[in-house]
Amino acid sequence: MADTVVLCGGVGAARLLTGLIQVVDPAELTAIVNVADDMELHGLHISPDLDTVVYTLSGQVSRERGWGLEGETWQAMEMVRHYGGADWFSLGDRDLGTHLFRTDQLRRGRALDEITTDIAAAWGLTFRVLPVSNDRVRTMVTTVDHGEISFQEYFVARAHSVPVTSVRFDGAADAEPAPGVLDAITGAERVIIAPSNPAVSIDPVLAVPGVSEALRARRSSVVAVSPIIAGKAIKGPADRLLTELGREASVIGVAQWYRDLIGTLVVDDADADRAVEIEALGIAAVATDTIMSEPAVAAGLARTLLALPIGR
Repeated sequence: MADTVVLCGGVGAARLLTGLIQVVDPAELTAIVNVADDMELHGLHISPDLDTVVYTLSGQVSRERGWGLEGETWQAMEMVRHYGGADWFSLGDRDLGTHLFRTDQLRRGRALDEITTDIAAAWGLTFRVLPVSNDRVRTMVTTVDHGEISFQEYFVARAHSVPVTSVRFDGAADAEPAPGVLDAITGAERVIIAPSNPAVSIDPVLAVPGVSEALRARRSSVVAVSPIIAGKAIKGPADRLLTELGREASVIGVAQWYRDLIGTLVVDDADADRAVEIEALGIAAVATDTIMSEPAVAAGLARTLLALPIGR
């Protein structure tokens, strides 16, 4: 079993993983990744969070965008636009190859976890990348002005600029964890919840039956890294979503969100003064530099996480 399991969304999780692989044997690391951002477009199955993890850890992710591949071209999308097709979700020419391969393999009857293993191996990754489920789970966002829309319509098409009243995970109740997911969580030395958006990146992972229960059973050895620093998200709508969903956009809001699942919350030095409030919730608080602006900082954060005392 993996010594360290990380529950992952996209960019923030990928950056944390770049730190972890610098300080642990990658063979002892498992990333369990959100699939509720997945979508079908142009007849293709697209898995944004899985691909962001793989592309980032292979060193091929676009440094400018933080997603997709470096050195990308866009001729296929230009042709889609030329014909008047849907062009709101940009797919680079190289990235399209990944989606073509995944879709073909799914149509041949293979499971998403098997295909993901092949994709990760093709990029030379030696740690385990697992979709949380092979089943269809989709994040649906209810907005003030547009009703319920898909996550990608909210996040990409509307640039996450519309107020949200609720979030649900279609299909989650009937989904099963992918093979190895629960064994990885229960058998790991420690479980880390990455600094991903709690509402739409981590919650859909937790919504798959069995995952939250496995975390609660070992709560004292589960640690989360706050994606909120001094009341703001570094990237994306996590701070606004917390507020819109009735929570405080702060490390306290994050602590309350994960209260039943974690024993420790790691916060940025900017929030060190709120440690007492976090500890009043029954959660240990640790402050360090969590802004992973370069690999050395990510490695330092990883060392802090791995040095935390473990309880079962």
